[in-house]
Amino acid sequence: MPIQVLLNIFIACLWMFLQDDVSIINFISGYFVGLFILLCTRRFFKDRFYIFTLAAIGKLFIIFIHELITSSMMVMKHVLRPKVDVTPGIFKAETDLEGSLEVTLLSLLICLTPGSVVMELTPDSKILYIHGLNLPESKDSVIKSISVFEKAIKDVTRK
Repeated sequence: MPIQVLLNIFIACLWMFLQDDVSIINFISGYFVGLFILLCTRRFFKDRFYIFTLAAIGKLFIIFIHELITSSMMVMKHVLRPKVDVTPGIFKAETDLEGSLEVTLLSLLICLTPGSVVMELTPDSKILYIHGLNLPESKDSVIKSISVFEKAIKDVTRK
Protein backbone atom coordinates (compact mmCIF):
# COMPACT_ATOMS: atom_id res chain seq x y z
CA MET A 1 0.00 0.00 0.00
CA PRO A 2 2.72 2.60 0.76
CA ILE A 3 4.26 2.01 -2.67
CA GLN A 4 0.92 2.70 -4.31
CA VAL A 5 0.47 5.95 -2.38
CA LEU A 6 3.99 7.14 -3.21
CA LEU A 7 3.57 6.19 -6.86
CA ASN A 8 0.28 8.08 -7.01
CA ILE A 9 1.87 11.19 -5.47
CA PHE A 10 4.79 10.89 -7.91
CA ILE A 11 2.38 10.71 -10.86
CA ALA A 12 0.50 13.74 -9.50
CA CYS A 13 3.73 15.76 -9.15
CA LEU A 14 4.88 14.71 -12.60
CA TRP A 15 1.51 15.72 -14.05
CA MET A 16 1.68 19.06 -12.24
CA PHE A 17 5.18 19.87 -13.49
CA LEU A 18 4.33 18.88 -17.08
CA GLN A 19 1.50 21.43 -17.14
CA ASP A 20 2.07 25.10 -17.90
CA ASP A 21 1.61 26.28 -14.32
CA VAL A 22 2.32 24.71 -10.96
CA SER A 23 -0.91 24.87 -8.96
CA ILE A 24 -2.92 22.80 -6.54
CA ILE A 25 -5.61 22.25 -9.19
CA ASN A 26 -3.07 20.59 -11.48
CA PHE A 27 -1.82 18.46 -8.57
CA ILE A 28 -5.37 17.31 -7.75
CA SER A 29 -6.10 16.51 -11.39
CA GLY A 30 -2.78 14.65 -11.57
CA TYR A 31 -3.74 12.74 -8.43
CA PHE A 32 -6.94 11.55 -10.12
CA VAL A 33 -5.00 10.66 -13.26
CA GLY A 34 -2.62 8.67 -11.03
CA LEU A 35 -5.58 6.92 -9.39
CA PHE A 36 -6.86 5.91 -12.80
CA ILE A 37 -3.42 4.65 -13.87
CA LEU A 38 -3.00 2.66 -10.64
CA LEU A 39 -6.50 1.28 -10.96
CA CYS A 40 -5.69 0.03 -14.47
CA THR A 41 -2.36 -1.49 -13.35
CA ARG A 42 -3.42 -2.83 -9.94
CA ARG A 43 -2.90 -6.45 -10.99
CA PHE A 44 0.86 -5.84 -10.89
CA PHE A 45 0.74 -5.03 -7.16
CA LYS A 46 0.52 -7.79 -4.57
CA ASP A 47 -1.53 -5.67 -2.12
CA ARG A 48 -5.08 -4.62 -2.79
CA PHE A 49 -5.77 -1.16 -4.18
CA TYR A 50 -5.11 1.37 -1.44
CA ILE A 51 -8.35 3.30 -1.93
CA PHE A 52 -10.24 0.19 -0.78
CA THR A 53 -8.10 0.05 2.37
CA LEU A 54 -8.69 3.74 3.05
CA ALA A 55 -12.44 3.19 2.62
CA ALA A 56 -12.30 0.30 5.12
CA ILE A 57 -10.44 2.52 7.61
CA GLY A 58 -13.11 5.19 7.18
CA LYS A 59 -15.82 2.60 7.75
CA LEU A 60 -14.09 1.39 10.94
CA PHE A 61 -13.85 5.00 12.16
CA ILE A 62 -17.56 5.61 11.53
CA ILE A 63 -18.48 2.37 13.33
CA PHE A 64 -16.32 3.40 16.29
CA ILE A 65 -17.95 6.85 16.46
CA HIS A 66 -21.40 5.23 16.40
CA GLU A 67 -20.48 2.80 19.20
CA LEU A 68 -18.87 5.64 21.18
CA ILE A 69 -22.03 7.75 21.02
CA THR A 70 -24.41 4.90 21.88
CA SER A 71 -22.31 3.67 24.80
CA SER A 72 -21.85 7.23 26.08
CA MET A 73 -25.61 7.68 26.11
CA MET A 74 -25.98 4.43 28.04
CA VAL A 75 -23.40 5.50 30.63
CA MET A 76 -25.00 8.95 30.93
CA LYS A 77 -28.35 7.30 31.54
CA HIS A 78 -26.87 5.39 34.48
CA VAL A 79 -24.92 8.31 35.89
CA LEU A 80 -27.72 10.90 35.72
CA ARG A 81 -30.24 8.78 37.58
CA PRO A 82 -30.98 9.95 41.13
CA LYS A 83 -30.00 6.55 42.50
CA VAL A 84 -27.12 4.79 40.79
CA ASP A 85 -28.21 1.20 40.29
CA VAL A 86 -25.49 -0.67 38.43
CA THR A 87 -24.19 -4.19 38.72
CA PRO A 88 -20.61 -4.17 37.49
CA GLY A 89 -18.97 -7.43 36.61
CA ILE A 90 -16.39 -9.27 34.59
CA PHE A 91 -17.21 -11.50 31.64
CA LYS A 92 -15.24 -13.22 28.92
CA ALA A 93 -15.57 -12.75 25.20
CA GLU A 94 -14.03 -14.88 22.49
CA THR A 95 -12.50 -13.45 19.35
CA ASP A 96 -11.40 -15.02 16.10
CA LEU A 97 -8.94 -12.29 15.21
CA GLU A 98 -5.37 -13.32 14.47
CA GLY A 99 -2.19 -11.45 15.17
CA SER A 100 -1.27 -8.94 17.80
CA LEU A 101 -2.23 -5.92 15.66
CA GLU A 102 -5.82 -7.05 15.22
CA VAL A 103 -6.32 -8.10 18.85
CA THR A 104 -4.69 -4.90 20.15
CA LEU A 105 -6.88 -2.77 17.91
CA LEU A 106 -10.00 -4.59 19.13
CA SER A 107 -8.93 -4.16 22.76
CA LEU A 108 -8.30 -0.44 22.27
CA LEU A 109 -11.63 0.09 20.56
CA ILE A 110 -13.44 -1.69 23.39
CA CYS A 111 -11.57 0.31 26.04
CA LEU A 112 -12.28 3.62 24.30
CA THR A 113 -16.03 3.05 24.38
CA PRO A 114 -17.40 4.08 27.79
CA GLY A 115 -18.67 1.42 30.16
CA SER A 116 -16.25 -1.37 29.28
CA VAL A 117 -12.58 -2.09 29.84
CA VAL A 118 -10.50 -5.03 28.64
CA MET A 119 -8.73 -6.34 31.73
CA GLU A 120 -6.94 -9.47 30.61
CA LEU A 121 -6.07 -11.38 27.49
CA THR A 122 -5.26 -15.08 27.36
CA PRO A 123 -1.80 -16.07 26.07
CA ASP A 124 -3.26 -17.41 22.82
CA SER A 125 -5.10 -14.06 22.28
CA LYS A 126 -8.44 -15.73 21.75
CA ILE A 127 -10.31 -14.77 24.94
CA LEU A 128 -10.67 -11.29 26.40
CA TYR A 129 -11.79 -10.65 29.96
CA ILE A 130 -13.87 -7.48 30.01
CA HIS A 131 -15.18 -5.41 32.90
CA GLY A 132 -18.66 -4.04 32.19
CA LEU A 133 -20.53 -1.26 33.97
CA ASN A 134 -23.95 -2.89 34.13
CA LEU A 135 -23.47 -6.58 33.49
CA PRO A 136 -26.67 -7.92 31.97
CA GLU A 137 -27.18 -5.20 29.36
CA SER A 138 -23.53 -4.20 29.08
CA LYS A 139 -22.44 -7.74 28.20
CA ASP A 140 -24.91 -8.01 25.34
CA SER A 141 -23.98 -4.63 23.89
CA VAL A 142 -20.23 -5.30 24.16
CA ILE A 143 -20.55 -8.72 22.52
CA LYS A 144 -22.53 -7.10 19.68
CA SER A 145 -19.91 -4.35 19.39
CA ILE A 146 -17.11 -6.93 19.31
CA SER A 147 -18.67 -8.74 16.36
CA VAL A 148 -19.11 -5.46 14.45
CA PHE A 149 -15.55 -4.34 15.29
CA GLU A 150 -14.10 -7.74 14.28
CA LYS A 151 -15.66 -7.58 10.83
CA ALA A 152 -14.43 -4.01 10.27
CA ILE A 153 -10.92 -4.83 11.56
CA LYS A 154 -10.71 -7.83 9.21
CA ASP A 155 -11.68 -5.58 6.30
CA VAL A 156 -8.84 -3.20 7.18
CA THR A 157 -6.04 -5.64 7.95
CA ARG A 158 -6.70 -8.52 5.59
CA LYS A 159 -6.65 -8.65 1.80
